[in-house]
Amino acid sequence: MKIKLFLYILLFIPLTNAQYKTTKLSSQIDTILKDTLFNKTIAAVEVYNLSTQKILYKKNNTYLLRPASNLKLFTTAAGLLFLGQDYKFNTKAYYTGQILNNTLYGDVYIKGGFDPFFKVEDLDSLLIGLKNLRVKKITGSIFADVSSKDSLFWGKGWMWDDDPDPSAPYLSPLNINGNLVKVITSPQKINYNSKVTFYPESKYYSTEANVISIKGDSTKIKISRDWINRKNKIYVNGFQAYKDDVDTSEVNIFRPELFFINLLKEKLDNVDIIISGKLDTLSIPGNAIKFSTIKRGLDSVIIKTNKESNNLGAEMILYALAEKFYGFPATAENGVKVIDSLITLIGHNPEYYRIVDGSGVSHYNLITADLIIDLLKYMYNKKSDLFNLYYNSLPIAGVDGTLEDRMLRSQAYKNIHAKTGTLSGVSNISGYVTAANGDKLAFTILMQNYVGKSKPVRDIQDSLCTILSLYK
Repeated sequence: MKIKLFLYILLFIPLTNAQYKTTKLSSQIDTILKDTLFNKTIAAVEVYNLSTQKILYKKNNTYLLRPASNLKLFTTAAGLLFLGQDYKFNTKAYYTGQILNNTLYGDVYIKGGFDPFFKVEDLDSLLIGLKNLRVKKITGSIFADVSSKDSLFWGKGWMWDDDPDPSAPYLSPLNINGNLVKVITSPQKINYNSKVTFYPESKYYSTEANVISIKGDSTKIKISRDWINRKNKIYVNGFQAYKDDVDTSEVNIFRPELFFINLLKEKLDNVDIIISGKLDTLSIPGNAIKFSTIKRGLDSVIIKTNKESNNLGAEMILYALAEKFYGFPATAENGVKVIDSLITLIGHNPEYYRIVDGSGVSHYNLITADLIIDLLKYMYNKKSDLFNLYYNSLPIAGVDGTLEDRMLRSQAYKNIHAKTGTLSGVSNISGYVTAANGDKLAFTILMQNYVGKSKPVRDIQDSLCTILSLYK
């Protein structure tokens, strides 16, 4: 009886234009989600019209699923809200003792302030500080002060066998070059060793390279590090087509704070500033004198973090939040408490979800599609002063970041602004789209528990994004 009544209503009561459009959109999405992939794979989808303040589609939107790097939407939003868009990450240099006749009779200290994107080139600014002091010799040591953070170098639930992948950087308040070493392999003549170079060059790590240039058209190069023994010896092996382009890969580095001060010492050696002491970690004493500060704005960190899905950037924002509200040493657990405050602000109970890191690397994280939509709604509706920075930090389909090579020949090209998220068996995309009728939509597509490559899943996501772009 109930079914007959429903059919009567459906057939004889005319739909409004808005109802018709929503029904058509739902039908289109449902058709795509009937793909045989979803016989075994979970799909959670929600679409919300920000212009009309109405839900257009939802399916499995309350299932707890792994967000992967979609979690960065929360971490960067929390950074904007609670650190403030004018926040600066500071790396500070100090000295102790006294300077006489161009000699520093004391030590140099570098204090990490969670800057995730400090580069080797930034060391030149520290050198300028020493040059301004007219120092030519340091009788003491160079110390890295990492007391602002706890001693855990990875997030909770990070996979042990992700090491030494660049997506699993070692965490420290004192970072340099993403805590990675770049490996550049250039092909040579057939049967000759390819030329292998490393950046930044340093004696902090050792290398062993054996890559042969071959006549064929295939290249297979394996980059690793003695990660089992926590040693910084980098191995490069394989073969490379002699007509191939230069191959560039990255590998993480253990104890990045020591990498930092080793690179600093090598810079000092190059300008003939002599260091007599050792390189180690130690907290700055109270009588130290600051001589240099390198600052990096939160806005640039958020843009790079979201565009490139940079895990180190997200984790450093999390620790900066922890430090601001809970003091030193900063912990991931305290940073998550601040994200929990954001979840409360958008109208949810944080106890219903599980978040353990800032980047989404951990498989322990569990959130829902409706939570993501409510965050996107909150930033659009309630935080207009911050929304443009937040929106512009997201990858643009076919243009940049993790969406640079996607949706190139569809209506979604240059239209989708969204954060991707990928783990083994997980592929997500969430963000904003301007529909064909001019309405602004928020959407999230979470797909997980599949086996094999992510491309078939991403192709389906791209089709869904195209449907949203064509919505009228």
